Amino acid sequence: MATMKVNELAKDDLFWQIEYKHDRCTMCGKCVASCPFKAIVPGVEKRRKVVSEDINPNPKVYFQTVPVIKQVVDVNNFCRGCGICEKVCPNDAIRPVRNPDHRFPAKYRAFEGDPFKRGGRNNLEVGDRTLDKIRIGRISQMTDPSLDAQRHTFDLLTPFGRVLPPEEINFKMDADGNLIVKDNLPPVSWIYPIIIGDMSIGALSWRVWEAIAIATAYLNEVVGIPIRMCTGEGGVPVRLLKSRYIKYMILQIASGHFGWNRIINAMPHMVEDPAGVLIKIGQGAKPGDGGLLMAKKVAKHIQEIRGVPRTDLLSPPNHQGLYSIEESVQKMFLSMSAAFKFRVPVAIKVAASATSVAVYNNLLRDPYNIVGGFFLDGIDGGTGAAHEISLDHTGHPVVSILRDCYKAALHQGKQGQIPLWAGGGMGKGWNLAADAFKMICLGANGIFTGKLMIQLAGCVGNDKGKCNACNTGLCPVGICTQDPVLVKRLDIDRAAENIVNYFISVDHELKKLMAPIGNSSLPIGRSTALISTDKSVSERLDIPFAC
Repeated sequence: MATMKVNELAKDDLFWQIEYKHDRCTMCGKCVASCPFKAIVPGVEKRRKVVSEDINPNPKVYFQTVPVIKQVVDVNNFCRGCGICEKVCPNDAIRPVRNPDHRFPAKYRAFEGDPFKRGGRNNLEVGDRTLDKIRIGRISQMTDPSLDAQRHTFDLLTPFGRVLPPEEINFKMDADGNLIVKDNLPPVSWIYPIIIGDMSIGALSWRVWEAIAIATAYLNEVVGIPIRMCTGEGGVPVRLLKSRYIKYMILQIASGHFGWNRIINAMPHMVEDPAGVLIKIGQGAKPGDGGLLMAKKVAKHIQEIRGVPRTDLLSPPNHQGLYSIEESVQKMFLSMSAAFKFRVPVAIKVAASATSVAVYNNLLRDPYNIVGGFFLDGIDGGTGAAHEISLDHTGHPVVSILRDCYKAALHQGKQGQIPLWAGGGMGKGWNLAADAFKMICLGANGIFTGKLMIQLAGCVGNDKGKCNACNTGLCPVGICTQDPVLVKRLDIDRAAENIVNYFISVDHELKKLMAPIGNSSLPIGRSTALISTDKSVSERLDIPFAC
C-alpha cells in the first residue's frame, strides 16, 4: 500500500469516463481511429474465468488474455466526451459517461502550472435563462384583432447604420416641387433582424466558414431573407473581397487588426461595398481580454490571410491608441468611414458590463453621426476558446444591460438613432425566433448569434462540459480545427443546407409571434407585449408580472 501513487492523475479525476463492453466489441478499430484526442487505445487485459464442466461442482480456473479498448489517463490526452466513438461503433460497445465527481481542473493546474483553457461557454450556469422566464402575454383579440401569419404581409427589416431624427434631416425643395435631402445622410442599410455573429476563419475551419458564407448568399439571393454575416477578426480570403458577395459581409476589425492589410489592398478592386464594419472592443466569452488563436490552428492559409508566421496569435485587450470613447469616435470611426467614402455603416461591439450604458450614452451624443450600431455581447456567448476562469467568472448577462441601454436612449429621446444589437446565448434553448422576438420587445433592433450556427453545422459540444475542445485544434467534427484530416469530416453542402432551412423556419416563426400581438413590423421596445412569471425579472426589466 505504501507504493500507492495517490497524487497521480486517476480515471476518477477526469471529466468523462469510457464505458466499454468487451463482449460486444469486434475490435474493428473505428473508435480508436476516429478519436482526435487519442483518449482511447487498444490494449490487452488478463481475465480470470471460473467454470465447472461436470454435473457436480468442480470449479476450474482459466486465465485469458482479452483484447480491449483502454481509456488513456493523461493530463493532455483525456476524453472530452464528444461521443464520436459511440457514433462510429457498429455494436454500441463504447460510450463516454459524465463523471460528476471529477477534479480535473484542479489536477491540471497542479500538474501544469498553467491556467486551464477550453472552448464552449461557461459550465456553471446551465439552468433556466432569463429569456425562458418571459412570455408573450399580450394577445390581440376582439378589441384589437390579431393578424393572419400565413396571409398578412410583414416588414421584418431593421436598420444597420445611424438613423437621424426628422429635425436633423436637411430637406429642400427642387424646381419641380419635389422634396429632396440637401445634405448627405449617414449610410443606413435595412437588413434582417438576425446577424450571423462574428466567428473568424482562423477559429473555424475554412469548410464550415465557407458553409456559413454559402448559406448567407443563398438566403439573400434565393430565399429573399436579407441576412448578414460578420466575418470575425482576422481577415477574409481575397477572392471574397473582390466578389459581389462581400455585400453580405460585415467586416470586423478587432484589437489585433489581423488581416486588415489585405482588406485595404483589396479596396480598389472591390466591385461591391461590404455590408458594414464592426469594431470589436470586447466580447462576451472573455470580456476585458484579447483573442487567442493558438499556433496549432494557424494553418498556411491563415498565415497568408493574416500575414503572420505560424505562432500563437494574441490580440491585445484593447485597441492600441484608443483611450476614451471620444478618441474611438474621432480616430477609429472616422478612419473606417472615410476608408469606404462614408458609404458603409460602422458599428461597435462591446462586452456587456456595468459600464456599457455609459458607453452607449456617450455614443448617442456623437456629433459626427457616424456610429452605426451598438453590439452588446453577453456572458452566454462564445464559440471559440478562452481561459476557464474568464468563461466562468467574468462578464454580464445581456438581457438587463440591453434593457438599460434602451431605457437610457429613451430618457434622452434618442431611441432607435444608434441601433441596438444583442447577443450571447441567443438560440441557446434551440428556438432563435422566440429569443429574437423577446429581445426586440425589450429594445433591441436585432440580435446576433454564432454558436447556434456551428451547432447546426454539426458541433457535438454543449454547455454541460461535453467536448468543449475548440481550443485544442482537434475538433472531432471538423468545425474548430485546421487539421486537414479532421476538416474533411464536415459536409459543406449539408451544413449550409441546415443553416438555410433553419432560417426559413425562423422567418416563419417570427411572423407567428408578431401576428398575435397585431404587429406587422418589428415591435422594437414594445415591452407591454411581454410578461414574466418571475417577479424579480419583472421588476428588473420593467415588464408586467404574471402568476
